[in-house]
Amino acid sequence: MRRTRILTAVVALAAGLLSGAPAAAGAPGTERQAVAADTYTWKNARIDGGGFVPGIVFNRKEKNLAYARTDIGGAYRWVQSTKTWTPLLDSVGWDDWGHTGVVSLASDPVNPDKVYAAVGTYTNSWDPGNGAVMRSSDRGATWQKTALPFKLGGNMPGRGMGERLAVDPNRNSVLYLGAPSGKGLWRSTDSGVTWSQVTNFPNPGNYAQDPSDTSGYASDNQGVVWVTFDESTGTSGGATRTLYIGVADKDNSVYRSTDAGATWSRLAGQPTGYLAHKGVLDAVNGHLYLAYSDKGGPYDGGKGRLWRYATATGTWTDISPVAEADTYYGFSGLTVDRQRPGTVMATAYSSWWPDTQIFRSTDSGGTWTKAWDYTSYPSRSNRYTMDVSSSPWLTWGANPSPPEQTPKLGWMTESLEIDPFDSDRMMYGTGATVYGTENLTDWDGGSQFTIRPMVQGLEETAVNDLASPPSGAPLLSALGDIGGFRHTDLTKVPAMMYTSPNFTSTTSLDFAESNPGTVVRTGNLDSGPHIAFSTDNGANWFAGSDPSGVSGGGTVAAAADGSRFVWSPQGAGVHFATGFGSSWTASSGIPAGAVVESDRVDPKVFYGFGSGKFYVSTDGGASFTASAATGLPAGDSVRFKALPGTKGDVWLAGGASDGAYGLWHSTDGGATFTRLANVEQADTVGFGKAAPGASYQTLYTSAKIGGVRGVFRSTDKGASWTRINDDAHQWGWTGAAITGDPRVYGRVYVATNGRGIVYGDTSGTGGGDGGGGTDPGPGPAGGCAVTYRITNQWSGGFQADVQLTNTGTTAWSGWALGWAFPNGQTVSQMWNAEHSASGGTVTARNVGWNASVAAGSSVGFGFTGSWTGTNGRPAVFKAGDRTCTVS
Repeated sequence: MRRTRILTAVVALAAGLLSGAPAAAGAPGTERQAVAADTYTWKNARIDGGGFVPGIVFNRKEKNLAYARTDIGGAYRWVQSTKTWTPLLDSVGWDDWGHTGVVSLASDPVNPDKVYAAVGTYTNSWDPGNGAVMRSSDRGATWQKTALPFKLGGNMPGRGMGERLAVDPNRNSVLYLGAPSGKGLWRSTDSGVTWSQVTNFPNPGNYAQDPSDTSGYASDNQGVVWVTFDESTGTSGGATRTLYIGVADKDNSVYRSTDAGATWSRLAGQPTGYLAHKGVLDAVNGHLYLAYSDKGGPYDGGKGRLWRYATATGTWTDISPVAEADTYYGFSGLTVDRQRPGTVMATAYSSWWPDTQIFRSTDSGGTWTKAWDYTSYPSRSNRYTMDVSSSPWLTWGANPSPPEQTPKLGWMTESLEIDPFDSDRMMYGTGATVYGTENLTDWDGGSQFTIRPMVQGLEETAVNDLASPPSGAPLLSALGDIGGFRHTDLTKVPAMMYTSPNFTSTTSLDFAESNPGTVVRTGNLDSGPHIAFSTDNGANWFAGSDPSGVSGGGTVAAAADGSRFVWSPQGAGVHFATGFGSSWTASSGIPAGAVVESDRVDPKVFYGFGSGKFYVSTDGGASFTASAATGLPAGDSVRFKALPGTKGDVWLAGGASDGAYGLWHSTDGGATFTRLANVEQADTVGFGKAAPGASYQTLYTSAKIGGVRGVFRSTDKGASWTRINDDAHQWGWTGAAITGDPRVYGRVYVATNGRGIVYGDTSGTGGGDGGGGTDPGPGPAGGCAVTYRITNQWSGGFQADVQLTNTGTTAWSGWALGWAFPNGQTVSQMWNAEHSASGGTVTARNVGWNASVAAGSSVGFGFTGSWTGTNGRPAVFKAGDRTCTVS
């Protein structure tokens, strides 16, 4: 359930989310090195959804163009040909991690190529950066950004209200943005390039979820929450005269301007005592519909109303489908059918039990029908059927008593949209997925319509831990809010999350290195045990018992042979147990809250880290002794792991920019550590299969090396490093966990804070971890091969990926690739390569960090371009004077 979404922020903060500020360029103990690069193919281990989708936006000019925004996991664009979503903000980097939270999104109703996103995750201290408005002229393939002088809260209370960002449908160079925190209303008149406050707007809002909250999270003023234009009051090229603004103020929730924003007034006669979550205009009938709740959501809401305002006469009509006394929820998810004026729908967004409710009217709110109703309590009659076969875990493995059903229709249903071009298609977001239907109008005929997940490609889990055992399933995960999964096939959605018990969030997991069938996980649960065990590699689970005082999962470690476990839970000190946790004994010599791990060879050896000290146990966790090692990070923002197959080989990553920060290695069980001088910062460390010809396992880290933040690989014990991601694939914050695959060289699994589990595979054949590049000559020697792939195409524009492979026997120290477009296409922007062009002839050259390409290895780059008429593929590619084979 998404009630625990705030825990993601707290866990991430404790893990050092705020410690990623750039280090000083000559920090003691570090030395810059030239870093090589490898071309990786990145995908998600499929879960499909897993997080809250507070906003869905259809473009009203072009059919099948739709976007979704998430609270911490970026934005997505719908791809009609595959009925999937494609991520748009993977380029957000470490230092700007807060910009993966999208508080609002707007698709330009005049020029469908343009899209805007208002980004920023928290308005309190958890996010040190200000918000921004990102703008794209190629449907989110590439972005430009304007920083704002205030914060935005994509993961704050009230994030389901909106949309706060809107484009004038008559003069699309004009945009408005509603701000939180008392910052008021903002306007841009140059297509989002610059912004200024609308100083005469009278009300910045005053509602906070909990004014007494000292953290600043629930006490922030939720501000100006939606902007709606009346397109009938303007003509093409002229600013729309009338617009309505929603404000988080129970007494003054709606304002209007009738002179294009020059003056503003409170809308007369409006209801009070509620917050207007949504304001949607049916300009054909002159009706402004408003969905009200007594709380800001998205979790809370005890009472609500639906109202209709007649824009011509100023008449207010309460069109609520139920009496106020019968509501125990607030209304949201408001939408109208643009093909059938007078059809309006809304949701009971905060009806957690027994289910959410969806209401539909075909007479402008005069009468309503419900998605479900009681026949004879507790029996229900549904107007819909649900098919979750594509995401079977949405049943939660539950078998509830009526009137609850599984799968649920949803919860936190603040976004619901009817396709403006298709009355039969509707999509709505929940706390875990995007649902939709393509036969909605069957509702009106008395037959059932079918609801299915419409979420493939949208991955929105926050990942706390990852494990890749040497046998069994290739990947086990610990996730926020939906527990975690055992992936036997990375390309398929697992049938079910972990159950028995079903943690709201799994905080840590481990397996026995020499007995991978034995797995342990810990997590959070409102009531019940906080630890579980498996003897079949995570396929089935049984609960353990808790020591006294446990309040949260903490971290856990399994002995190398699975004979015992060490657990450092929240609310209690470190404990150990033999067997499967039926009885726990307090460990001595180690502080409460320490991070614990096991030696991967000796089942009696465990390690811990807390408050700047490393601890070692040689008696199975009964007692720990502080290591004499010095120079380690002073705080608790550390992750460490012991190398499989070698006793006492430990790698430790972590720190903060105001102290020791980097990667350390111990070969004597933590008695001493050596800091790697070529790593400036590091936050995770993991191991994978050794490279061909290498004797030591491959290292992976999310780190800053050579002045660049990224994901790195080393095949020579950290002597040299290869960056394996690129600027288009950064995923914000990647500091929670990383692991290689012990069975597949080059494969790495990366934890993200909202973009799910990302995994990458190298396109090379191994090696290539050392050295830097030089300036390219006229072209590389030897054979070459090219793969050219159009990854996205729209009216007048497209995006493509190119992979260039060195098929010769000699390494390249620089490269240049040329081609001619057959239909006069032009390149607009290129990444991971520099380019020059003359008409339709293009030359792409390496940038500094990807000049070196080993024999048998590949390098990749991408670009966006323009086309008219036909978008044919180039037939000939040349690297220097060599013609490459093309696929």
